[in-house]
Amino acid sequence: MKLPIIRQLYQTQTPENLEKTLEVLESFTEFRGTTEEDMNVAGELITNICGALEVHASVQSGMSEKDALNSFAQKVLGSIDK
Repeated sequence: MKLPIIRQLYQTQTPENLEKTLEVLESFTEFRGTTEEDMNVAGELITNICGALEVHASVQSGMSEKDALNSFAQKVLGSIDK
């Protein structure tokens, strides 16, 4: 998870574009020939896209961009600690 990338995706892409990209990446991970390195890269991209989608949703419900980004980061870090 990289907050600067999530911020840029949030600022430059619509939720619809992010969802389409997410579908493609998820499909890519299901190919038999996908290597471990490919999976790691795709997983990182998926996490960043999901973060941008969550930030979009939080901002739409009234949260500031900064608070939405920090909230997502705390959620991810909290799940790692468990």
